[in-house]
Amino acid sequence: MGIALREGTSFPVGKVDFCDLYPMTFREFLLACGGDQLLAVLDNMDFELMRVFKTKYVDYLKYYYYVGGMPEAVLDFITKKDLKRVRNIHNKLLFAYENDLSNHAPKEIVTRIRMLWNSIPTQLAKENKKFIYGLVREGARAREYEVAITWLMDVGLIYKVNRVNKPDFPLRAYQDFSAFKLFILDVGLLGAMSRLDARMILEGNRLFEEFKGALTEQYVLQQLLVIPENDIFYWSAENATAELDFLIQTDEKIIPVEVKAEENLHAKSLKIFTEKYGIKEAVRTSMSDFRKQDWMVNFPLYNIGNLNHYLMMPESKTSSTFVPDITLKEE
Repeated sequence: MGIALREGTSFPVGKVDFCDLYPMTFREFLLACGGDQLLAVLDNMDFELMRVFKTKYVDYLKYYYYVGGMPEAVLDFITKKDLKRVRNIHNKLLFAYENDLSNHAPKEIVTRIRMLWNSIPTQLAKENKKFIYGLVREGARAREYEVAITWLMDVGLIYKVNRVNKPDFPLRAYQDFSAFKLFILDVGLLGAMSRLDARMILEGNRLFEEFKGALTEQYVLQQLLVIPENDIFYWSAENATAELDFLIQTDEKIIPVEVKAEENLHAKSLKIFTEKYGIKEAVRTSMSDFRKQDWMVNFPLYNIGNLNHYLMMPESKTSSTFVPDITLKEE
């Protein structure tokens, strides 16, 4: 922000290469933790071996939900194995972000930016995760907070996912700009903002069940955002009777994705959507094993980062028999 917003600083047009940087994905986290052989199984789309090592994948995924993908937090987790230290790093980052905003944002909107930023965990905790200005402040209106949203998006602290009312190419032509969901940049930071204890995520807790859906949706978005060809939206029926978590446009396909936090195999909204629009290819991602039905595929959450790879594969290669030539390390 200090460079982008500093007055009187010229920009060297034509002399700069741009690179989008994101928090580490689950695949990168797995590699950093020494799970290169487990990653090879995911990348080779060997669903039989995934079933064999499912417990390991789920354990790593739970740690990723807590640690997230901020490099400093991941490095400390790998070297110290102390989750309290990881949470301290999260809190320092959050404190630094808020201070940075205060230094660079116009003074008249700093308070609104902070209020909006701090409302995001509450927004995502709702069953319907559509952003509601009234949850930022009672009586709040869109025009008061539009600039705050733009600021947070421009500095990379939040992601905005707009609703579309029709699944046709290009999805951007069918956006409803008045309806959207906001996510923050990292699942670990979302947990820190929500004051989630490590045991709730790692061991499970009935008090955590409702928010688990928000954490899972945040995780899935992070894995899909880093793929350049993905343009990501969500869909909901006009009468609000059904909502689809994500609608992804790739270079040549529009793929509906329904997110389930556990081994839930219900997909009511996904079914409604596919029947309404005659969609032939749909995805439900959950903790359940890979399974393919006539109208839908269940894709494991821990391999959602390879969804685009799977969708491009010939039918005959989606059940490989790859076997690692080295023994998986015991934790």
